[in-house]
Amino acid sequence: MHGTPVQDHRSPFVRFVARALPPHYASQEQLIEALRGVWAKRHFNIERLEELHRAVQVGGRHLAIPLEAYPSLETFQQRNDTWIRESTVLSEAVVRRALEGARLTPADVDHVFFITVTGISTPSIEARLANLLSFREDFKRTPIFGLGCVAGTAGMSRAADYLRAFPTHTALVVSTELCSLTLQREDLSIPNIIASGLFGDGAACAVLRGAEAPDAQGPRVVASRSVFYRDTERIMGWDVVDSGFKVVLSAKVPQLVKDHIRGNVDGFLASQGLKRENIRHWVAHTGGPKVLQSFEEALELPADALARSWASLREVGNLSSASVLFVLGETLEKAGAKPGDYGLMMALGPGFCAEMVLLQW
Repeated sequence: MHGTPVQDHRSPFVRFVARALPPHYASQEQLIEALRGVWAKRHFNIERLEELHRAVQVGGRHLAIPLEAYPSLETFQQRNDTWIRESTVLSEAVVRRALEGARLTPADVDHVFFITVTGISTPSIEARLANLLSFREDFKRTPIFGLGCVAGTAGMSRAADYLRAFPTHTALVVSTELCSLTLQREDLSIPNIIASGLFGDGAACAVLRGAEAPDAQGPRVVASRSVFYRDTERIMGWDVVDSGFKVVLSAKVPQLVKDHIRGNVDGFLASQGLKRENIRHWVAHTGGPKVLQSFEEALELPADALARSWASLREVGNLSSASVLFVLGETLEKAGAKPGDYGLMMALGPGFCAEMVLLQW
């Protein structure tokens, strides 16, 4: 039985995944120096702040605006207005790149799932994209806010569910996160210090096509599973305060991973007639060093199984919902997957919850 899940002829295909980063970049040392200027007068132990920043193992991050422009953003409205402007620009760029890579046009798009947790816009960004890209007037829109880091995998799952019902359609999963614009300069809590060292800015767009769409190729979304952990609302999320989004980030996250993810993954794979050894490609959200280590330990993964996740963390930081899509894009391009190979996308986020997507090439 193991290694032979039930084949579903309706399983949609992942046609292409594009990634985009803002043009502004700062090394971790540059960011530490900038934050030292903000926090040194208000914190008795600035060296501890620097230790926390270096401990997340991020080499640098791309930023929505130039580093020197951030001090002028004093209010929530100023930061959110900047988020709307810059997320629209970055989202347009990544969607154009994705459609070009998939050899499609905006007129081919039937449904756009737009994901973010770092800004608020009504109408949401995909409506702005419709005007910029000339989507058909009958395209469907599903904005997703509040799932945070887990939303990249959740978005793939929801898009695949839609395409099973509409197998001739094409869906985009667009994730744009400008985490730098949520920084609370007055918040000297450990979670905020860690977040200011870990999270970066970026966007990704996955193109999925239904099983009956023309030129449908790429790995299939075979199955997905959601897992909700009860009574864990304060593990991760936002407190919405007068100055914007104040991060909620518990030190218990790595332990939750160790306690649950092995059983979650094994149960999901068993439902498909598979075991962990059947998975050739692991696509894990770059939650931070301790989260990735917890994945490795709990799932007893080979040393290089999460190499792309580690590399993404070092190079661009944790991009919230876009992170797992960045790793997926790298996997599609560089993993050398062979027909029949299985891959598992997995991510965690506010709720607290897990999302998993099983892929087969």
